[in-house]
Amino acid sequence: MGPLNSGWRMPSETAPQEKIWMAFPPGGYALGDTPEEAHAARSTWAAVANAVVEFEPVTVVAAEDDAGMARSYLKPEVEIETAPLNDAWMRDVGPTFVMNDDGGLAAVNWIFNGWGRQDWAEWDKDEEIGTAVADWAGVERIDSPLVNEGGGIQVDGEGTVLVTETVQLDPDRNPGLTKAEVEAELARTIGATHTIWLPRGLTRDAQKYGTRGHVDIVAAIPSPGVLLLHAQNNPDHPDYQVSRDLKSFLAGTHDAAGRSWNIIDVPAPETLTDEEGFVDYSYINHLVVNGAVIACSFDDPNDEQARSILAAAYPGRRVISVDARELFARGGGIHCITQQQPRKAQ
Repeated sequence: MGPLNSGWRMPSETAPQEKIWMAFPPGGYALGDTPEEAHAARSTWAAVANAVVEFEPVTVVAAEDDAGMARSYLKPEVEIETAPLNDAWMRDVGPTFVMNDDGGLAAVNWIFNGWGRQDWAEWDKDEEIGTAVADWAGVERIDSPLVNEGGGIQVDGEGTVLVTETVQLDPDRNPGLTKAEVEAELARTIGATHTIWLPRGLTRDAQKYGTRGHVDIVAAIPSPGVLLLHAQNNPDHPDYQVSRDLKSFLAGTHDAAGRSWNIIDVPAPETLTDEEGFVDYSYINHLVVNGAVIACSFDDPNDEQARSILAAAYPGRRVISVDARELFARGGGIHCITQQQPRKAQ
């Protein structure tokens, strides 16, 4: 089966953006068991929104009962829309925006099923957010039968997409689907002409509260032919071997244009564990916005080195760091809680 390209393509995350979409952690939600934990979570989600809005518009989706609380955490410039929510990981529950050659904009509405029907997840409200965001954005909706999340894909805007076998081929997401069938759907929806299948993601992400292998804490494509790759350099961490295996694998691949990758290692934080075990702290999980990169920091000795690597990889953009430890403690990072809407051609 050859890929069917509908004319839609997902732009690079460095392409000009209209706005960033986020969600606000809903009240009574399992981000924490105490008021202090809930405040820490809401403060971190808000810190990301408040950093982004200095560079471009931000719309935060909040449960109706939480809208007033959200406003108290967010800068006045941040727009709030209301909808029922289970969760606050907009990259995964929201749509993926795509463009065509005429500069038209559409939103791919993936099926969301709680990261593969995880027993701790609820998604009856979140599965409607893709449609809601497309409607608010006023763009065409492209419904997909693929169970997929935005954190499970990384693109270069030129036809290359990175995915992991443990996500798109997860039997609790897409039972029985073949690589060829997944690739055909990625071609139809986001214009992917060349799919690179990483065998897995990071160790913590494969555990109970993980996504089973999202690519957006492993690798990013800051420009065509260039890969930023998570590098765990401490042999005491299980990702020491994982990151070396992934680098060896990716070194044998190429992008849609046939270029071998210029792989840039981004060293993991020195911090190895938290109270739950080995961490998956990663500087790869950053957000590119107009004129800036919103980067994860961890109060770690490697934070400054990561800032320098990101600044070099995204010339002309300021690197703004936000402490992401409260996000990672809950299963993700800055890229996971945000979704960019590209700017339409004028």
